Amino acid sequence: MQWRNTSARYGLVSVLLHWLVALAVFGLFALGFWMVGLSYYDPWRQSAPDLHKSIGILLFATMLLRVLWRLFNPAPAALENHGALTRLASRLGHAALYLGLFGVMVSGYLISTADGRGIEVFGLFSVPATLTGIEHQEDIAGDIHEYLAWGLVIFAVVHGLAALKHHFIDRDSTLLRMFGR
Repeated sequence: MQWRNTSARYGLVSVLLHWLVALAVFGLFALGFWMVGLSYYDPWRQSAPDLHKSIGILLFATMLLRVLWRLFNPAPAALENHGALTRLASRLGHAALYLGLFGVMVSGYLISTADGRGIEVFGLFSVPATLTGIEHQEDIAGDIHEYLAWGLVIFAVVHGLAALKHHFIDRDSTLLRMFGR
């Protein structure tokens, strides 16, 4: 498999970034869903949010890399059997996924830094708190984070179902291309 995208298929970098982001999104969602139910005395009460934040910061860096990669390495051309409406839906759907991802991550950052403390990333480095002091910042960002996370995961499932529809019903190579074939 080639590193870069071609006009017909995705390259290794795009494929790995896609699946790494997908894994992180669903993993972070599961971790977030689990950790909000932890009791005050649970030993994971402090560790789970720290893990969630660290992975979230790395996901943000990965998404920045993904956007840069996409700018300098365009996606393969649309398949011939995809009409104008399918191509438009694909573009809008991907834009919604990207905006949702960045919205979830920015709101998570605003929750975590509302008290003026930075975010420690696996004890390796700290991301400073740059925007603080907004009235009810933690609560508002928390609500946005929760709603966007649910919306993102639901939309990602729809995205996956659309890929399966292309594969099993339309019998085109949309899904296979995201595996580099």
